Amino acid sequence: MRINHFGAICCAIAIVFVTMSCNKKQDNESGYIGASDITVTDGHMTPEVLLSLGRLSDPQVSPDGTKVLYGVSYTSIADNRSCRNLFMSNIDGTDKVQLTRYAKSVSNARWSLDGKEIYFLQGGQIWKAPLLGSKLGKKVQISDVPAGIGEFKLSPDQSNILYISTIDNGSVQTPPESDPLLAKAEAYATEDLMYRHWDHWVTETPRTYVAPFAGAMITPDNSFDLLGDEPYELPAEPFGGAEQLSWSPDGRFVAYSCRKAVGKEYAFSTDTEIYVYCIATGEVKRIEMDGGYDTDPVWSPDGKHIAWLSMERQGYESDKSRIMVQEISIDGNQFSFGERCELTAGFKYNAAGLVWTDDSKGLYFNALSEGLQAIYRADCADGGWAISRLTSDRLWYDFDSPWAVDGNTLLTSYCSMDFPNELVAVPLDGGDPVRITHENDRILEQVASHETEMRYVKTIDGKDMLTWVLYPPQFDPSRKYPAIEICLGGPQGTLSQGWSYRWNYRLMCSQGYVVVLPNRRGTTAFGQEWCEQISGDYSGLNIQDYLSAARDIKAEPFIDKVAACGASYGGYSVYYLAGMHEKTFDCFIAHAGIFDEEALYYTTEEMWFADWDNGGLGRGYLSGSPWSKYPEAVRHYAHNPKLNVEKWDTPILCFHGGMDFRIPYTQGMAAFNCAQMMGVPSKLVVFPEENHWILQPQNALYWHRTYFDWLDRWMK
Repeated sequence: MRINHFGAICCAIAIVFVTMSCNKKQDNESGYIGASDITVTDGHMTPEVLLSLGRLSDPQVSPDGTKVLYGVSYTSIADNRSCRNLFMSNIDGTDKVQLTRYAKSVSNARWSLDGKEIYFLQGGQIWKAPLLGSKLGKKVQISDVPAGIGEFKLSPDQSNILYISTIDNGSVQTPPESDPLLAKAEAYATEDLMYRHWDHWVTETPRTYVAPFAGAMITPDNSFDLLGDEPYELPAEPFGGAEQLSWSPDGRFVAYSCRKAVGKEYAFSTDTEIYVYCIATGEVKRIEMDGGYDTDPVWSPDGKHIAWLSMERQGYESDKSRIMVQEISIDGNQFSFGERCELTAGFKYNAAGLVWTDDSKGLYFNALSEGLQAIYRADCADGGWAISRLTSDRLWYDFDSPWAVDGNTLLTSYCSMDFPNELVAVPLDGGDPVRITHENDRILEQVASHETEMRYVKTIDGKDMLTWVLYPPQFDPSRKYPAIEICLGGPQGTLSQGWSYRWNYRLMCSQGYVVVLPNRRGTTAFGQEWCEQISGDYSGLNIQDYLSAARDIKAEPFIDKVAACGASYGGYSVYYLAGMHEKTFDCFIAHAGIFDEEALYYTTEEMWFADWDNGGLGRGYLSGSPWSKYPEAVRHYAHNPKLNVEKWDTPILCFHGGMDFRIPYTQGMAAFNCAQMMGVPSKLVVFPEENHWILQPQNALYWHRTYFDWLDRWMK
């Protein structure tokens, strides 16, 4: 079936919405970046239109439940930067006002208990400002932490604060500043693993501190480190944040997730555990799980249980994400653990985004389910847990985890391939969601609509593979169109209704391409068997899934040529397909792709990933190494993409970031060099200051322009 989603959304937005300007004139700080006034020409979406959209995040309900505070980031391509400011509206989205017009981004905004002040981060420090109707008053700095603050969490009574900062990491040294003869020397020295991570050299370690929040300036002198003298990260890099720490309802305890390992042990481990810390005594106890990732702890409102997300197997970052609930008994400053249970034992999908119900008898969460991210509820009944789906599978949206419950309505955010995140109210009785915010309507209403199809493609072993197909605006089946097939990264992940500012499928189809999104083997929304098949079989069934999808769309009379494009593991897929596709594809684009599996094993940073997925499958230290004798590992390296370069004959574009330490940029260089030596039309683009993603606005614009120039050159 095909549904014109954006047209349906526009029809639903019939209410006139009061926009950003308040009744009172507010002054913009010099350098302020506001909403774009871009005009779309002839309904044609461009990279400039994509980058002009506001990015909404971090909604927070006021203490009295009547208002919602959130941030929106706007981008200036000319200034090559973005800036995030604060907005507020009624809980139903009416009476929207812009609270700040700062030139520096603000984040982590939180209400005071009486709703009269807002606390937020700016420039690495915490500030507060009074709420004066439709704007914030004069801001006052309330922290002075030399290393800076990344995030914070206030205790429920706001008497204490958790904040994340950094300390020097002694395992990676730089030349001593005390030696004048080394004043201009620049070097990193180490004698252990994990000396770099994602996009930075590990010269600092994130740590979490507790300080009083009662009027005094927050400084290192009145703060204490939750880990004391332990040498570990809290929260874990590279993406862990304040969601790994949770205050108990009475503010006397903190539950936190931590991987208590360093160096080589850290590099090969995913064993992250949940700990409970008593603020008064400093006593800490571990919830004994002994396995893989245990993350995102959340206390129940009555303080009697802690829920968290748990993966069972050590070393496997794509194991099933379960919901665990631990009973905890508290007597004064003493605490002990009781019974523990798994809520999702009979649930097929991966859970995320846990939020307790007010009565502590249930949990809301989201899960990618058959190609859509849905919201579920788990209720304790008759000694067990019953799980029900709240959002309908007939609605093609991706819903985030809930951030509040207002009566019979759950408040969350959602997006689709047609629009970025907006706040939305979801009726608990199963009714249709109601949009609260309309941040990007003015721009997206100017963009021509298109059709999306949910198609099932038969795989070579007779399975049905969900494949999304986006058609260009004004699609005419009597004409010929080029197609782009997207090779998913991960390798585990899902092509759902998510919105991306890097790989944006609406932008792609707006350039006149049919966009094909196959959920091949290894995707996570179809059960663990489908997900796990890819580990140790990179070159096998999932590659055949891509060929099945390409041949399926190419059989349509309206398709002329097909390109294969992908990033990360998707880039591996492109490099592998380039040596065996037998004229199925007419053009290739690989971003941050894996070209040489052996070289990647020797140079990547998170060794647990490569060790498991390269054929080790959790059988022990180095079981997935290039010298492993396990048959899956031997087969994996025998099917290295670099071994087929003599068969390359199709134009290929290679992107890479110079600060990508997950897949070092030499992988892209090697692929390009081989293509050049084989006489294959090819192009290399390296962004020296970017990581696995291309984040700076002008770099992103250049990336998009180069991407479409290459496609147009070989496909049109």
